[in-house]
Amino acid sequence: MEQGALIEIGLPVALFLIMIGMGLTLSVRDFRELVVAPKSVVYGTFAQILIMPLIAFGLASMLGLAPALAVGLVLIAACPGGTTSNLFTFIGRGDVALSIILTVLASLITIVTLPIFVNIAMEKYMDASTRVALPVVRTVVTLVVIILVPVAIGMTVRRFAPAAAAKAEKAVSLFGLLVLVGVIVAVVISVGDQIGGLLKAAGPAAALLNVAGILIGLGGGRLFGMSRPSAYTVAVELGIKNGTLGLMIALTLLNSPEISIPSAVYGLMMFAFGFLMLGYSKLTKIGVTGPAA
Repeated sequence: MEQGALIEIGLPVALFLIMIGMGLTLSVRDFRELVVAPKSVVYGTFAQILIMPLIAFGLASMLGLAPALAVGLVLIAACPGGTTSNLFTFIGRGDVALSIILTVLASLITIVTLPIFVNIAMEKYMDASTRVALPVVRTVVTLVVIILVPVAIGMTVRRFAPAAAAKAEKAVSLFGLLVLVGVIVAVVISVGDQIGGLLKAAGPAAALLNVAGILIGLGGGRLFGMSRPSAYTVAVELGIKNGTLGLMIALTLLNSPEISIPSAVYGLMMFAFGFLMLGYSKLTKIGVTGPAA
């Protein structure tokens, strides 16, 4: 695939702006959640950082995915939650502060863990002739620039211009959704006639990964004594991934449209599962019956 301006320049810039949007929703006071609800924060972060990638490895092997798709599945599983998860948490009456903290913490930690998991997947699933190692140093630097720096910028804007931050946040969220859809369309065009087979192969794996994340959030959260709103929040965080980040890494750092397919498929499916979670929230009246429910 010949990378056009949308992928080569537009995608990293778009992700940078999306992460500014995340920072616009965050203040230093929000980190009180680390003290107020450490159990939820620790469990949610552990599940995002470790459990989801391990599930992806299991699914890739169990389903016999093609090497590139297996690597791509691990890649999207290793990505943190996206800013969209905060929106689904808010609409579903979950714990918004917890959602933001989980998104930010996972985003910061995956700066280190994501390249590790992707390179392990490369070693496991791809032979030496087709393997392209994800450059760890370059990846870490790239993730710092497009995650840590813009989040800090967003937090600074909110600190000194809260009204402007509130208005900009909505525009940035819409922009992020449009970019994600645009890149997914570009990926579909780039793989041409292979798209049918790739979607057929990656679809079930992406769906199972999403379902697994939701069940781990809801079931595991309740098992560890979390409130229903908190467990719902963790489930949304595990189910709604930063698909834009997965696409950027696959298309710019790995230069592989095939590896990007699971991120593209997951990026579409997660909205369907997100709306199902909203239905679940409405039916079970999460956030209405009280935090102790």
